[in-house]
Amino acid sequence: MNIKKLLTIAGSDSSGGAGIQADIKTFSAHKVYGMSVITAVTAQNTTGVKSVYELPVEMIRNQMESVFTDMPPDAIKTGMLSNPEIIECISEGLLRHKGSNLVVDPVMVSTSGHRLLSEDALSALKDHLFPLARVITPNIYEAEILSGGKISNKKDMVDAAMEISNKLDGWVVIKGGHLKECCDDLLYSKDEKLWLKARKINNKNTHGTGCTLSSAIASNLALGIGVKKSVFKAKRYVNSAIREGLDLGEGRGPLLHHF
Repeated sequence: MNIKKLLTIAGSDSSGGAGIQADIKTFSAHKVYGMSVITAVTAQNTTGVKSVYELPVEMIRNQMESVFTDMPPDAIKTGMLSNPEIIECISEGLLRHKGSNLVVDPVMVSTSGHRLLSEDALSALKDHLFPLARVITPNIYEAEILSGGKISNKKDMVDAAMEISNKLDGWVVIKGGHLKECCDDLLYSKDEKLWLKARKINNKNTHGTGCTLSSAIASNLALGIGVKKSVFKAKRYVNSAIREGLDLGEGRGPLLHHF
């Protein structure tokens, strides 16, 4: 049996709603084989993150070597990469093993707007990892940091995407879930601008939407689908997973990945 192989490089979420766990669930829902390189272990649930333990760089490097030398992936997505040493290690490994179809979810700002990355780590992300990406998927808070401008409407999203794409060869997906007027996403490259429109869903349980979207995009790319269709299909998948209305925990709960 021949099956496409996907690799997630991210942190572990003990509640299963985001990170490695959400990525693997998304891969399975798309009928692709999921593998992982864990960068950090978090103690968290639907009410918040209690603590974070970053894995040693050597352990991260050994995980990458083990995967790439035995079962090289057809696509890769990255999530939580918390310091410049980890980012540089991963970028070097991807270059060495010629990793392709890379989707970077730049986990820089939490849903509540809390900054998660230091300036050194942000520079490493932009200098080392972004140039390898086929698609990057910042939310509005992250796009503000990357572009240096404020985003409050769709025009601002386009301006930010133009600024960000000047430093990339790939596509930018700016997620519009934090807009007041709508929740449209913007898919942008130097040559094209496309809007992925959607109505707001009355469901507070959206923990892990960013991880799920980037994993769904990577799954579709691995299956041989082009970028535009991959992003459209991923957006539809995430919306459906939210619309199912799964309600777990006391805070912002997870999506139903196997709806």
